[in-house]
Amino acid sequence: MNWALALPEIVLALCGMAILLLGVLRRGDTTALCGWAVLAAFVLAAALVATGADGHAYHDMFIVDAFARFAKLLILTGAALACLLAMDWNRREGIARFEFPVLALFATVGMMLMVSASSFMSLYLGLELQSLSLYVMAAFARDDVRSSEAGLKYFVLGALASGLLLYGISLVYGFSGGLDFAGVAQAVASPELASPGFIVGVMFVVVGLAFKISAVPFHMWAPDVYQGAPTPVTAFFGTAPKVAAMALLLRVLGVPFVHVPWIPVVMLMSIGSMLLGSFGAIAQTNIKRLMAYSSIGHVGYALIGLAAGTVDGVRGVLIYLVTYVFMNIGSFAVIAAMRRRGRAVENIVDLAGLGRTDPGLALALAVFMFSMAGIPPLAGFFGKLYVFLAAVQRGQWTLAVIGVLTSVIGAVYYLRVIKVMYFDAPGEPFEARATATSVLVFGCALFTALFFLFPSAIVASADAAARSLF
Repeated sequence: MNWALALPEIVLALCGMAILLLGVLRRGDTTALCGWAVLAAFVLAAALVATGADGHAYHDMFIVDAFARFAKLLILTGAALACLLAMDWNRREGIARFEFPVLALFATVGMMLMVSASSFMSLYLGLELQSLSLYVMAAFARDDVRSSEAGLKYFVLGALASGLLLYGISLVYGFSGGLDFAGVAQAVASPELASPGFIVGVMFVVVGLAFKISAVPFHMWAPDVYQGAPTPVTAFFGTAPKVAAMALLLRVLGVPFVHVPWIPVVMLMSIGSMLLGSFGAIAQTNIKRLMAYSSIGHVGYALIGLAAGTVDGVRGVLIYLVTYVFMNIGSFAVIAAMRRRGRAVENIVDLAGLGRTDPGLALALAVFMFSMAGIPPLAGFFGKLYVFLAAVQRGQWTLAVIGVLTSVIGAVYYLRVIKVMYFDAPGEPFEARATATSVLVFGCALFTALFFLFPSAIVASADAAARSLF
């Protein structure tokens, strides 16, 4: 048993328990200390991931390959940036407690287990460790009715999705005789060997994972949870868990279910997500709800690469996830900076005249909005380009055309935000923001704006990760 392959997860879990004890036993306010300790643990785990070896461990239930390493580094990046954003936000909102970064850490351990799962047992273990932490984080502002409602909705619907996933796994096990991915793939080595019961099990597994990425028609939790949860939690939800769930979906459909005809189902989810994300966001007045519908649309674009079912398609999904993490974190950092008279404001009209009252913040948000709309040469354009190319090369012209058309529709609500910032009469300026928030805003804006200067390293890493999956 090569336990050292799981050293990043082991070290991160031990750090989490040590930080939890530190927060409980040390006198005084330990929130900032625990927060920085968690960030240091993320950096240590990233170093261990980057320098680790490939292989299988724990009776083939755990795998480390280029794909897992790529996803883990992206998950750790998203989690660290979201925790950095939370440090000042939680303090200003009066919800600064040391449990928050610890919950984020344990959720991240679950996500890392998810992307290294090579058995349905380890898959479910990682998924539930992540989910239980996220349920609490959604309701972390316990004195806020909206946050409590968000946590309850996410818990109820998440428990339903977990039940469907577990039922699907039981059917897959019953009709294939195995739980490890390689064994299931060998038992169903051709489409004609897949019994109807096995196909039903596959669909339940896909439903359970589709909920985690908020793909249509399993998106119903996203707008309310995004709006009700504290802004750093929403930023966390939109980055690391999305990457983990999408990576897990890529591995599950690409390894144990490779011979099952799942492509039409993924195509329908992709089309539905793109359409609902584009049209649903147009009528929104709350910017966090707008970002929720935007995230549903972006999941639809990422699913185009999955539907292609090729190395180029998986590479496109991974590149898309990289660009999306930085666009999303940057956008929510701007939202976190929207404060007046000691309280957060979230409506789009609150951005009126920002181009004159805070030109730097307005420029950064404009970069993120243009990038999400897919305007070249920003990072979001390259994310969409790679998934559209994969669909065209596979002959899936319908997906590519719908993707382009919904991108045009999506530009309507992204440009509306920019119009409000630059053409509406300015309102009361926002309060001075924390240094960490400014660093996040402008760091993510620089990455998004200058991505076209250094895409080769990320494209090469994504290509190697995609090839290792096949």
